[in-house]
Amino acid sequence: MSATVRIPTILRTYTGGSAEVTADGGTLGDVIADLEKNHAGISARILDDTGKLRRFVNVYVNDDDVRFADGLATEIKDGASVSIIPAVAGGC
Repeated sequence: MSATVRIPTILRTYTGGSAEVTADGGTLGDVIADLEKNHAGISARILDDTGKLRRFVNVYVNDDDVRFADGLATEIKDGASVSIIPAVAGGC
């Protein structure tokens, strides 16, 4: 399945400045692997050393937070939209 992946500004150095790229895969894990194949180094910014989603990276498939779905096993249907959003922390 092919998905459109929205890339946050901080990761666009891996995609040649593109804000959106396409990636193939039947699951989110497959899509991230395809991203890595085509944009070397990007998966290390999304996944931790154990291969799980980094704690401060939020990923949505069609507006659904994958942490409340099946994580990396979340199904990707053809034409899906995947958004990678780094968490923002701060305060007074």
